[in-house]
Amino acid sequence: MIRRRLGSGAAALALAVPLAGCMTVHGERADIPSVRPAEAAQVLAHFAAVSNAATKAYDPALVTRIEAGPLGAIDEAGLRAEHAVSPAGNPAYAPLVFSDPRFLIPRQVGWPKFFVADTAVNRGTGVRWLLVFRRAAAGRPWKADYLAVAAAGAVPAPATDGHGGAVAVPPAGTDLLVQPARVAASYTTYLQQGAGAVFAAGSSTTQLRATRDEHARTPDSVTQYADQPAQGGDFDPVALRTKDGGALVFFGTRHQSRATYRAGYRLAIDADTKALMTGTPHTSVTLSSVGQQLVAVPRGGGTGQVTFLSRIVGLVSAQGG
Repeated sequence: MIRRRLGSGAAALALAVPLAGCMTVHGERADIPSVRPAEAAQVLAHFAAVSNAATKAYDPALVTRIEAGPLGAIDEAGLRAEHAVSPAGNPAYAPLVFSDPRFLIPRQVGWPKFFVADTAVNRGTGVRWLLVFRRAAAGRPWKADYLAVAAAGAVPAPATDGHGGAVAVPPAGTDLLVQPARVAASYTTYLQQGAGAVFAAGSSTTQLRATRDEHARTPDSVTQYADQPAQGGDFDPVALRTKDGGALVFFGTRHQSRATYRAGYRLAIDADTKALMTGTPHTSVTLSSVGQQLVAVPRGGGTGQVTFLSRIVGLVSAQGG
């Protein structure tokens, strides 16, 4: 628990308020900032402390206290695999350190509420992490649902409201090229069919489809791919308006690949995949992954396309057959 000392003037005011009648701000009805900046800083500091402890110990249960959604699914599975390979943890782990944090805090009515921490980090140079923290209801903990990693200056500048806060974009009924609630489905349909010109060419779109085509059929194997949007609860997308009239949209996806190998082919499975695997891989391996993405979506009616700013995919389970 964090306790704050009140100066004499503040203490007098605090004592005087109840005499005039107690006033409560209801987050489910009032249009208020999702979090105070000081509390957002505490949330980020708490996240760093617990994340460091969980990663050093390879403790998947610990990370679920601070993460949920796509980020939580990826990290829980990753730590579970690491723990199976190295039960003693990682004593050489270098702690994660955040610096120069900037908090994008929208005004919101009702629950859940969210804010974004845009921060420098001691993991590579010239990059910033954008962490989406979401809170389901009053009294519930803040948990990080999404992580995006982008080059410093690559993310379009967020718009601000009349109070200097960020501007949340609703899931539907917007002027965007793709509604935030539909971005995940549009992307997974694109991966499956390659139809439409909504997404700009790049490593997460045209190049990914080309790589899949290249590996779909080889002399040793045939691979099939399936993609689905990941939505609902902690997996719901989050969107913020940008100064250019578009929006930043964080969204989740699920991906599956099933590789079937020729008879007699000797499979080589890495240790982390084995740790997440059920069944025995005789002639096939099915890999299930979760993706967390950040894209810039332009206004509709123009020639702009959806551009990927970050895409992080993590294995969450494997099945041998």
